[in-house]
Amino acid sequence: MTGNTICVIAGILLLGFLYTHMVELQHQCLHHSAFLKVGLHRTVGVALGLPMMVSYSHYRIRHLQHHRFLGTDQDSEFFGFDKRQPLTLRVLLGSLFDYKRLASVAVASCRSWRGTWRYENGQVSERIRRDSIAEYRLMSVVVVAAAAVSAAGYGTLVVQLWLLPWLLVATPLHFLVELPEHLYCDDDTTDVLRNTRSISGGWFSTWYTNGNNLHVEHHAAMTVPINRLPERHGVAKQFAAYTDDSYWSFYRTVLREVVANRSKGRRSAPTRPIKP
Repeated sequence: MTGNTICVIAGILLLGFLYTHMVELQHQCLHHSAFLKVGLHRTVGVALGLPMMVSYSHYRIRHLQHHRFLGTDQDSEFFGFDKRQPLTLRVLLGSLFDYKRLASVAVASCRSWRGTWRYENGQVSERIRRDSIAEYRLMSVVVVAAAAVSAAGYGTLVVQLWLLPWLLVATPLHFLVELPEHLYCDDDTTDVLRNTRSISGGWFSTWYTNGNNLHVEHHAAMTVPINRLPERHGVAKQFAAYTDDSYWSFYRTVLREVVANRSKGRRSAPTRPIKP
């Protein structure tokens, strides 16, 4: 029984890690730099986002706007995190397990079936609107199918193969992957050498995040295939204002800030910590 429990926990962790990696692969599809045939990007991108209920078309338009408006008041990422708030333990834990997005997915799905879904951050083409509606409808079909499988007596499989890996592992892990991108960088400039961070990392972190660690390089040339970004890392290390050698060094900086905010009881925006 103990051995079986260990296998279940290991499987949940493995699937959670996989679902996060799939969203990082979806990110490359957003930029149409994964395949030579353009049409494959949406086909594959939709499938990659399904386990975490991420609409490819909706995410793509928000993400491209993030690239366009980074460093301005119009910047708004799909997976939002307010960098201006004090980084306390409560904020950190709330962001690690941020399930508010599920409510927005549910609302978007309902509006999609009614045909009333609209993009709320600007104007988009009718094709993008139709694609987003189709993807939110597909998500609701997946949820209904999961409910039907559970009602048929296989609820444990749904929980172990999807819900627990997604909600308890992939959700916080994805937040940790995204957190270093712009936190503690200069958010009052459009200069990517100052408003974005790159992390050197090792082969595993570079592979697992699908090059997301080389974020200065990505923002400087977002159409460059991600597998070519390491060629630019030496230049980024030389000229970028914010770089780290590893994710662990960045997270240590974050934890020091959390401890400092707790001990001092600060309520104003955090000061930018000294680079390690």
